[in-house]
Order: sequence, then structure tokens, then C-alpha cells
Amino acid sequence: MNDANVKVKVNDPRPNAKVQASEKQGFDMPLFAMPGIFRGIAEQNVVRARDNFEKVRAASGQIADIPRETYSTNAKGAADYGVKVIEISGCNANSAFDFLTNLLDTRSLSEIIGLSATQSRKNFEAASAQNRELWVLAQKVATETAEPIKKSFARVLQKAS
Repeated sequence: MNDANVKVKVNDPRPNAKVQASEKQGFDMPLFAMPGIFRGIAEQNVVRARDNFEKVRAASGQIADIPRETYSTNAKGAADYGVKVIEISGCNANSAFDFLTNLLDTRSLSEIIGLSATQSRKNFEAASAQNRELWVLAQKVATETAEPIKKSFARVLQKAS
């Protein structure tokens, strides 16, 4: 018996609607074989989707852990930066008090102008040095915070693929 002579009855849920199929589809496949092929493809796609979903779920759990790990690094860096700002503020306050003390000991306008010029130069040099220190510290904090994030994301995404 060849496939061309096979007749298939298809049940339709509507009453009195019987359909018979005896012709071949395009690609030399009988009409009744098509749903089986589609079912196989659909099952493969469901299995792949489940696998991918599990990988994404595992990766998202690991990605959620990344901020927790980096917060402690960032908090330590922010604390170091805050301590440095307080230290700088203390130095600047001491410098201002020293200037006021020296200003009270002056006797003439030329001494006041000379003392002010010297103090201005010291303040400018100190501010430049302090800004460099704060900049270096801020870069260090940013690098220490970003590096674990980059490594963790790369590791998680590598596992997921």
C-alpha cells in the first residue's frame, strides 16, 4: 500500500463535520504526518526554552548578588574619602587660625599685605595638593568598585552562554 492510497478521517469537534484527506501535501508528505513533525519541533523548542530560562534565572540570581558585594567596597571607599575630607578641613581650619594669629601680631599695612600674599600662596598650593589627593582617592574608589562588577558580569554571562 502506498501513501497515495491512504485515506485519513479527521474528527472535527463540530457535529456532522467529517473531513477526509487523501491527497499528499507539497514536499511528498502525507497530510497526517505534518502534525507529528510540528509536535516534535514544538517539543524541542519547549525543552530549549526551559533550559534557557533556567540559565537566565541562575544568572539573574548571581547578578543580584553583585551589588551586595560591591556595596561594601564602595562603602569603605566612601568612608576613606570622607575621612580625607575631614582631615583636609582640619588642616585648612588650622591654617586659617594661624593666619589670624599672625595677622593680630602685625604693626603696619605692608606687613598685612605681605602676610596676606603669603597666606594666599600657601592656600592655593594646599588646595591644589588636596584636590589631587581627593581626585586620586576618588579614582581608586571608582576602580575598586567597578572592577568586581565587570569581572562578575563577565563570569555570569560566560556561564549563561
